[in-house]
Amino acid sequence: MVLVAGVDSSTQACKVVVRDAATGALVRQGRAAHPEGTEVDPAHWWSALRTALADAGGLEDVGAVAVGAQQHGMVCLDEAGQVVRPALLWNDTRSAAAAAELVAELGEGEVGARAWAEATGSVPVASFTVTKLRWLAEHEPGPAKATAAVALPHDWLTWGLLGHGPGATGPGPAGALDRLVTDRGDASGTGYWSPATGRYRMDLFERGLGHTAVVPRVLGPAEVAGTMPGGALVGPGTGDNAAAALGVGAGPGDVVVSVGTSGTAFAVAERPTADPTGTVAGFADATGHFLPLVCTLNAARVLDAACTILRVDHTELSRLAMQAPPGAGGMVLVPYLEGERTPNRPDATGAVHGLRLSNATAAHLARAAVEGLLCGLADGIDALVELGVRVERVILVGGGSRSQALRALAPAVLGHPVVVPPESEYVADGAARQAAWVLAGGDAPPRWEAASGPTYEAEPTPGVRERYSEVRELTARRTEA
Repeated sequence: MVLVAGVDSSTQACKVVVRDAATGALVRQGRAAHPEGTEVDPAHWWSALRTALADAGGLEDVGAVAVGAQQHGMVCLDEAGQVVRPALLWNDTRSAAAAAELVAELGEGEVGARAWAEATGSVPVASFTVTKLRWLAEHEPGPAKATAAVALPHDWLTWGLLGHGPGATGPGPAGALDRLVTDRGDASGTGYWSPATGRYRMDLFERGLGHTAVVPRVLGPAEVAGTMPGGALVGPGTGDNAAAALGVGAGPGDVVVSVGTSGTAFAVAERPTADPTGTVAGFADATGHFLPLVCTLNAARVLDAACTILRVDHTELSRLAMQAPPGAGGMVLVPYLEGERTPNRPDATGAVHGLRLSNATAAHLARAAVEGLLCGLADGIDALVELGVRVERVILVGGGSRSQALRALAPAVLGHPVVVPPESEYVADGAARQAAWVLAGGDAPPRWEAASGPTYEAEPTPGVRERYSEVRELTARRTEA
């Protein structure tokens, strides 16, 4: 049996799966926690990766490995390959003003947004790397000046596996910065790489940082990044959403909705997209296609917050939510608990609207929390459809998909049948599938069994969406005031 390994270095933890390269069957796995926060020393990721690899039995018998990781984060390196400052993560919103500045510099109003969309497929928001570089240049000029290379989390970990940076046994090899590599899926979330042309826009990079620097070489979907000191091949890796699409085997007509720390809705497409409204990010995928994506900052932790407020666990939260009627008796929860990315309201807060004596119950609040989370994701699916994405079914993944209420209510709110595949580490699975592709070569990834599971169906409840839309806009007006 030939084995491959896949890594998911997510916001909250590092997960490793080891699978049969031919069939995808799980052989073993490991896990290690990451520290909390939106600013993290990358050394913690490397330590967690080593722990998770050891927990998974190591890589001595593995033929290839690839890394999937959280998108967008900013890892700045000096000329010696040392980390200049703690990495800013995708969910760090301090660069919101920088994002607005960058858009305006290419033109006022819609002109600037359209120019960015045409240049990179996306309109930058606070999560994008280019906005964090601008923030760094404006607020920490010393570290910005010292920055000789900029990598993403998966790039930096891949570099370490190749024996550079954190993985070097001694001083980093001379010229090691030129060994940094990435893939088109993760590069497309920086704000300075174009999925349509397959090239970096270094003029936009320099707008962010203020000077040029080394950026990782973009590898093809199954191109070998190099070899680990122990002999295993290393794949190009990718961002978490592209890895998840590969892991679940998503195809045309499928929209993957992932409910994790963030919420995402994305689909594999044959043509690049460029949405000047900024709602849909025009990313690339890990196979040579494209991955139009809508992301919300608030997802599974909305359910966590509801559990905290009601002092219940997730099982009881689901039971309560199913006791209340659709629409929660007029109560709406707008779940912008940490600001929001879609819509772009980084300073927004959550709100409960429509509270009456008749719905002042734990059940109604639980229902409003689940419906509010789903309505935000449903807005994302609508935006994909407006760009021509075909939706036949929704594949629901992520930690939040364990919620029985979320599963049951999703088809009614999202308006499509919802498939919930067995619980798995789909980002790590996608990375492992890429590793198997690297090992085997060829034009397409190996045909592992596609994720499948029970299908949930229900009559749509448009009234829930309409009421949410009203309150969402009311909340926006109050925020602006």
